[in-house]
Amino acid sequence: MHARKKADAREVSNTEIEGTILLPDSIMPGRPPRQVYTRRYFDDVLQTEMLLRVVVEETPTEITVITLYKTSKFAKYEGGL
Repeated sequence: MHARKKADAREVSNTEIEGTILLPDSIMPGRPPRQVYTRRYFDDVLQTEMLLRVVVEETPTEITVITLYKTSKFAKYEGGL
């Protein structure tokens, strides 16, 4: 529920969230047992490229989205790539 509210408030579609989980640019360890999936995408609302970060908890049978956010700070989260 928390993640859905965040997605709605940040105007991030389910398609973008699923795309980030299925085809991430990177996966980084978060606070255990969490992982952070990151992907660049074109934000239709802002009309610019953004970085979507999706924090998940994974089990052998499912991936649960904990929270998410979008940012334009590529260097901060991609190490200057």
